[in-house]
Amino acid sequence: MRRALEGITVVAVEQAVAAPYASSRLADAGARVIKIERPEGDFARNYDKLVQGQSAYFVWLNRGKESICLDLTIEQDCAVLDAMIAGADVLLQNLKPGSISKLGFGSAELRKRFPRLITCDISGFGEGGPLSHLKAYDLIVQAESGLCAITGTAHGSARVGVSVCDISAGMTALNGILQALLRRERTGEGASIQVSLFDAIADWMNVPVLQLDYSGYHTARAGVNHPSLAPYGAYHCADGKEIIFSVQNDREWVNFCTKFLRQPELIRRPGFADNMERICNRAALDEIVADRFAQLSSGEAMAELEGAGLAYGRLNEIEEFSRHSHLRRVPVSTPAGEVHVIAPGAIFDGDGTPVLGAVPAPGAHSESLRREFGG
Repeated sequence: MRRALEGITVVAVEQAVAAPYASSRLADAGARVIKIERPEGDFARNYDKLVQGQSAYFVWLNRGKESICLDLTIEQDCAVLDAMIAGADVLLQNLKPGSISKLGFGSAELRKRFPRLITCDISGFGEGGPLSHLKAYDLIVQAESGLCAITGTAHGSARVGVSVCDISAGMTALNGILQALLRRERTGEGASIQVSLFDAIADWMNVPVLQLDYSGYHTARAGVNHPSLAPYGAYHCADGKEIIFSVQNDREWVNFCTKFLRQPELIRRPGFADNMERICNRAALDEIVADRFAQLSSGEAMAELEGAGLAYGRLNEIEEFSRHSHLRRVPVSTPAGEVHVIAPGAIFDGDGTPVLGAVPAPGAHSESLRREFGG
């Protein structure tokens, strides 16, 4: 079956996470992705050696690509890159701010030469503003954006456990590139896209910012409790396991009180009658809820929550998630052998096991690509 982006060529001057995330998903969709690595390779190859001697990050984000190592301080290698861009549909890059322009491959200049080209520049803080010149990595942006301030517990802030700013920037870039490709089909014109880690995650921070700006409501760090819905969080059961459940609306609150807590008198008790009252009285409510969970095993609690029509889940460790009955895995070839990665989230036409391209060794395609593009 023909994949959606077959015939599209993407040149990715990329490193680390954000741009490789976007380009790997373009490769999954059938695009030809040519990954430009520095002579020593993408530094993400050395983040760890935990997947058969390879970096988990690199294996995850670089399937389905061709790799060429270029030294862009050398005229001949710049000529190879120039020839690639001349035949490309998309140029994606996330080098240090200003670096790509100094090399002669800035978006504005390239768009004048190649009007159908789509360029996408990923940076930490964007093209303008007082911090735009800075390098910015995921944790720095988590901190700057206030995300760390609302993550953690009352005892202190925490980092979100995965590189969420990098991933959100990659997702935003992917979305922008797909929009630009669709627009080009209609107009014949390319586009220049700028994505920053800060802007991408700032969009995700709308709820706490809107709550603060318009009502003065401060989102409190709540561990594995929801900061603005109650009851919604993790509770210990009699067998020592924790169950997370959620009440999202008045109907669920009525069911929870009558069918799970078996205390229908709580439904309209002052202090508990609606979500804002329950948030203000969370400590008192949590004492009641925790007492009920403590009477039940995790299995019993889940059965009763399901019977009450409420959403619930287990507070799993990574080991438990790795064995989860819903987890889909697909094989990917790597230089060190086959690895089974978690499958992409979107399932097309019922095919839950897509075929993913191989992870390249550093410069695995350098010779053939130099021949193709005149180097």
